[in-house]
Amino acid sequence: MNKREFLKSLGVLGAASVLPSPGLLAAPKNDEITSCVLIPSETAGPFPLDLTANTTFFRQDIREGKAGVQLNLKLKILGLGNCLPMQNVRVNIWHCDKDGLYSGYSQTNNPGQAGLTYLRGYQITDANGEVNFITIFPGWYTGRICHIHFQVYVSSSYSAVSQLTFDLTAKNALYTSNSGVYTKGVDPLTYSSDNIFSDGYQYQLATLTPNSTTGGYDSTLEVSVQGNGTVGFGQLEKQAAKNMLVGQNYPNPYTDKTTLPIELLLPGDVTIRLYDLQGRECYRKNMYGLEAGKHRIEMNFAELDLATSTYAWQTELKNANGVFHDLKLITHASK
Repeated sequence: MNKREFLKSLGVLGAASVLPSPGLLAAPKNDEITSCVLIPSETAGPFPLDLTANTTFFRQDIREGKAGVQLNLKLKILGLGNCLPMQNVRVNIWHCDKDGLYSGYSQTNNPGQAGLTYLRGYQITDANGEVNFITIFPGWYTGRICHIHFQVYVSSSYSAVSQLTFDLTAKNALYTSNSGVYTKGVDPLTYSSDNIFSDGYQYQLATLTPNSTTGGYDSTLEVSVQGNGTVGFGQLEKQAAKNMLVGQNYPNPYTDKTTLPIELLLPGDVTIRLYDLQGRECYRKNMYGLEAGKHRIEMNFAELDLATSTYAWQTELKNANGVFHDLKLITHASK
């Protein structure tokens, strides 16, 4: 199976993302911050580019050589219902470059960018509900304060789209101290003058901390979405659940070995694939004619000559009813 087929198993190819109504997503924007408040819904912007339609974007490092101060961005996704981590959900991010341009489109205010793919990508949340990206600190453009777009794709029937921004003083200090790169100077807008954040920004304000190792910055944001600390189910997921049940590997995080639990409700052929976080297939195991029932697949990374790392684990089942997929993230724990 190629990378495109892998991405299709995530529900990201051949199925549209269905967004709830704005009222369903919207959180009150006020000055009182409490834990696990539904992330405010925002526009995807003029340059969203469907990340699900191009296999390029399953990656952690989205820079593609773009100039700018390195930004290590971590998003932690929580289920609103119980304030626990949302595991195995897809998180997309996209933002402009240092000059305020977006990849993928060309028009009067965004010339020469058609067919480009920089500063866009997605990852799958780990056991802690976290995704990590390596990017550059974005610039700004006329009418918008510096920001990063993100989408939390919980299932084929629900995703949340929002934006994040940064402390005004810290952000403009970064621009000033790196004026040779950010030649447009400081960002002239405030939250109140931005058409997205003027009604509130407290739940969308990411941290910004210098990183002495990279010479750049680290940034984090907790994001609460609908759910109970687990993947929600859309129509595609419900159909798969009628044919197989795939549990989380254990232990997770793991050090050298882990076990993949699968239960087949009907007999069929099963293929296990491991992908690294740049979307490259690293391992495949075919198991033909498996009987209905519970199965345990042992993964010893030393014996398989695989690096003990974090992988996306895809299970594919083929049976009389069709072809079904499930995806989990296997998280590596340092010894």
